Order: sequence, then structure tokens, then C-alpha cells
Amino acid sequence: MQDVVVVWLDNQIDHNNADCQFTIAQLEHITDNVTTFTDNDECVEYILNCNDHQVYLIVSGALGQYLVRCIHDIPPLHTIFIFCQNKSYHEQWARHWNKIKDVFTDITSLCQAIQNTFLQGEPNVTPISFVPSGKRLDLLNPSFMYTQLCKEILLTIEFEDKHIEEFVRHHPGLITLDGSHSSDVKQSVRDYRAKKPIWWYTRGNSLHSILNDALRIMDGDVLVRMGFFVTDLHRNIEQLHKEQFVNTPWSSLVFTVYRGQGLFHKDFEELRNTIGGLMSFNSFFSTSMHRDVSFSYAKSSAYNPKLVGILFIIQVDPSRSTTPFASVGNHGRFLQENEVLFSMHTVFRIHHIKVIGTDRPLYEVNISLTLDSDEELRTLTGYIRRESHLDGKGWTRLGQLLIQLGQHDKAENIYDTLLNQTSDGSDEGLIYHQLGRIRYEQGLFQEAITFYVKSLVLFEKLFPANHPNIATSYSNIGLVYNSMGDYPKALEYYEKTLSIQQYSLPANHPSIATSYNNIGSVYRNMGDYQKALEYYEKNLSIRQQSLPANHPSIATSYNNIGSVYDSMGDYPKSLEYY
Repeated sequence: MQDVVVVWLDNQIDHNNADCQFTIAQLEHITDNVTTFTDNDECVEYILNCNDHQVYLIVSGALGQYLVRCIHDIPPLHTIFIFCQNKSYHEQWARHWNKIKDVFTDITSLCQAIQNTFLQGEPNVTPISFVPSGKRLDLLNPSFMYTQLCKEILLTIEFEDKHIEEFVRHHPGLITLDGSHSSDVKQSVRDYRAKKPIWWYTRGNSLHSILNDALRIMDGDVLVRMGFFVTDLHRNIEQLHKEQFVNTPWSSLVFTVYRGQGLFHKDFEELRNTIGGLMSFNSFFSTSMHRDVSFSYAKSSAYNPKLVGILFIIQVDPSRSTTPFASVGNHGRFLQENEVLFSMHTVFRIHHIKVIGTDRPLYEVNISLTLDSDEELRTLTGYIRRESHLDGKGWTRLGQLLIQLGQHDKAENIYDTLLNQTSDGSDEGLIYHQLGRIRYEQGLFQEAITFYVKSLVLFEKLFPANHPNIATSYSNIGLVYNSMGDYPKALEYYEKTLSIQQYSLPANHPSIATSYNNIGSVYRNMGDYQKALEYYEKNLSIRQQSLPANHPSIATSYNNIGSVYDSMGDYPKSLEYY
């Protein structure tokens, strides 16, 4: 997301004038990037060169009436605000230009509109995931799953000042109270601590946008650097929520908030197909208690041919949900009433959609905050935690999530750091295991074996010979050799794994079934089909004893046996198992 720069063009700007100084000061409460012009040509040239910024232009009515037709379609120009004394006159021509937000006669309403535009006006600021009711959980939208896991993991990590310093080094100037791009990271940490996280989030610079972009594409590199802010902002909202909605007059009051934004057409179609199901705003997001405010953002989005304007009407029952949200009117950078901020990955149920626009694609969508008792959401949450196969905690678990996301370099950085910080042999072994997994997924098989062997050596020193960690190490090494085509070596390590499991686990344990499957795959690769069938059938037998008849793993076992018969040329048998 690009930075926002506010440009104010007016022939009467005088920096020595007290009213002018006051106006600029109010604008700088929203963003540090405020530039003023008294010359039309200089202003237009500046906007044309703002390729790395979104320009919010404030212009007087008289100048605007002439200038807008010349600059309206310049790409960096995002929104125009008319600032004048004759509102009724200038509204007549302004309504014909879709980039014009409105006509304002006072600085307070102007600043509020700029702030709202920043928080809500960008159509794809807040990433959204949809989960249709009754959808097979194994077909779940990955973004829904990964943002939930990311949030859960980040909230378990204790971040320190060094993590803020790391962020500042990568993004100088974003955390500073004086607007400078100082390289003094210690001062930036002091500045950060001097204000509440909500204040920083509602500030008109890229902090808010960088976070939302990172969550949209699950950019592990940025999310790790911003983890401290995700945690602090969530806890800030959580604390305000307790103060405002726990054992207070608001606790049992059901209320409605609104959010206006645009959705791309493909996302809107997904929304239409999810009526009765669930949706999540995967980042932090702002709402208003004023319908008209949010409606204006939905309406302006509808003028973009790539978008559908959406007015979300959100019903909230604080007595039946512990999801953190808070009224942040006196906690944001710009003192704005009736704004409610929700924490990231807040889940809602979609009730119905209604057309409210005729000439433009504009819809009203009624949703409600999910209740703590929502059985579908609880089932969904449990499934995600179970199927993610993440163990450990904190940074270790985050590294595993990054591996699942395919962001191996960032995961490796985390594990390298953890390796330097630990002196515990067991932890070292687990870290080497993850580094081996990274190398394996990168196709660097020899390096993967090196790390897996390091892990094995440590475990053999620490644990008895039949310990599960040793069995896992053998299995991992066998997997790599199998991928390298060194089948005798793969068989050797898989058989060592099976030997430990048969000694320490029940005969029908799923891990033993997995080992039978692995050995069967090696024999199939070697062309020894009878041996492959022997082990695949053992695998199937255990799975039939321990799993439901329609479990996908049983289907996989049938498929493996069918593929062996296919390779043997026994097509009737192959067809039977397929």
C-alpha cells in the first residue's frame, strides 16, 4: 500500500497567518505528509510525480471548479476534498466528479472525512475470507486458516524493544512523533511507547497499510517484523473492550455499526455464494456508528468499474461474544466520535444482501458478530488447530507456519536465531529438524540430510533408543533418501523407524500404518511390486481398524494398492481398488 500525502492548494495560503497555521496543524494530526501550494502548475507537477504516494487533494471551491477537469484522472490522485465557504454552490458541480469526496466549510469535518477516507476508503484495505455454510473443511479457504493461526501464534510471543528497533530499521520514519526520518532507533522506541497502539494505527501513514497488505498476502517477513504491533494493538483493543463492555451499561445493549468499502467482482460473487455462512475481516478494521458516513464510502467505491460498493450493516451483541472490539473515539490520533475498531480475524455470519443502487453496483450486506456459542465456528476453529499440525509454541510455532506458507527463508531466519539463543540439546535437535525440513522442501536433499543427522545425533545422546524423536529422525532421513532415489538407504531408515514404533506403540497405531506406507512406496519405486503390495495391505488393514470407513486416508491406501496392480499390468485388480 502506498503512503498517503495530503496536498492543500489555495491561492490564499499564508504560513504566517494564524488560521492557516491552525489548519496545517490539524492536517498534520492525521498525517506527517502535508504539502501546501499556492500555484496551480506547481501543484499539478507535484501530483504527477507522486508515483509512490496516494494524493488526497484539498482545494478551494473556485480553484477546484477549474482544476478538477484537468487533473481528475491522474493516477496518483486518490480523493479530492473541496474546502470553501459556499457549500451549496460548489456542491452543484462537485457531484459530477467521482473522486470528489464532499464539500467542507470547516476544518473539523474536513479532517474527519480525510481520516475516514484513509481508514475505510481504500477498496482492498481489509482482506476478507469467506466460508460457506456446510463447506467441506478440507476445502477451507487458506487465508481464513492462516490468519487465525498467525494471530494465535503472535499473541503467545513476548516481544521486546529489539523487535521494534528491527521494524524501524526497515521502515524509517513510520514510528516518530516529529515527522522526521531520523535513524535514531532508540528514540523511535521511546516515541512508540509514548502513545497507545490505537493512536499509531489511526495515524495517516503507511503503518496501517503495511500491516493490512502483509495480512492480505500473508507476507511472513513483514508479519514477523510487525508482530509486536499486532500484539500490542490487539491487547489495546482488548483492554478497552473490557472497560467499555464488561459489566457496564453497554454490556447487554445490542447495537449496529457500519462499514462502507468496495469489493472486487470475484470477491463479491464469493460473498453472494456465502449467505448463511461465515466471513472474516482478516485484519484490524474500522467501523462507524453513523450509516451516512459509511454509505458515502460504499457509494464512492461503486464508481470504480473494478469494484462493487458494499455497505456492511453489522449487528453486535456484547453479552454473547467475547471478540475484542472497542469504541476508539478518544484514543485515535484524530479525536473522532463513534468509531468502533475490531481486532484482526473477527468472524461474522452473513444474513442477507440487498441492492441499494440502480445506476451503480451498490449493495447492503447484513452481517452479525458470531456468538461464543456458534457451533459451526467452534468446529471450524478446532479443525484448523488440529489439521495445521503445528506444535511447540511462540517463535518455534511461527516458524512452522511460515514453512507451511512456503516462506522458507524467513522461517530459516527464525530458526537460526533460536539456535543461537538456546543451549538446550532437545531444543537444538528440534530446530535442526525444522532446518532439515526447510532444505527438503527447497529440494536441497544433501543439506536436508545433514540437518536431520545433526538432529538425530543430539536425540541419540539425550533419549533412550526407542524414543519417538529418534524414530521421527530416522523417518525423515528415509524420506530424503527416497526422494534422492537411493532406495536401499531409504529402506534402511524406514525399517529402523518401524522397529522403534513396533516396540513402543500399539500394533494398530496410525504411525505404524504410515511406516508401512513409506516402506511400500520404496518397494514400488524399486519395482518389487509384491513387497509393495504386502506393506500397502498392512497399511490398509490398520487404517480400516482405526479410521471411519469413508476417511480420506483409506481412499489413499486403496489408490496406492491400485497403482501397484496397474504397474504390474493387472488392470482388473487395479480397477477394483481404484
